[in-house]
Amino acid sequence: MTLDELTHLAAEAIDDLKGRDLRQLEVADLTSVTDRMLLVTGTSNRHVKSIANAVIMASKQSGRRPLGIEGLDQAEWVLVDLGDVVVHVMTAQSRAFYQLEKLWSAPGEGDISEPEAGSEDLGAGS
Repeated sequence: MTLDELTHLAAEAIDDLKGRDLRQLEVADLTSVTDRMLLVTGTSNRHVKSIANAVIMASKQSGRRPLGIEGLDQAEWVLVDLGDVVVHVMTAQSRAFYQLEKLWSAPGEGDISEPEAGSEDLGAGS
């Protein structure tokens, strides 16, 4: 199964259960663990658990068992590791707290800007 097919499989399962604010992050250049992350918000712990279970079942039905599942019992943040794609299903509170989009943004996409030419570097041996 290709990366795009695996992503589509997970996204369909998420969409079927009305997951909110689905985001796709390309992280292949940032980590060797996975190529792509999907982040989605559930409206409650039960909804988070249902979305994660739907992704797990869709993966199993395609013949590809998840490599790992974390957080299913608490269902604040459930991680489903499909290998090339890692799915993070989170409550709105967890998603706002952990800010994975910001953590895994590509260089140059974050909030930190490069110092301007001629600006003072206060951290270098001052």
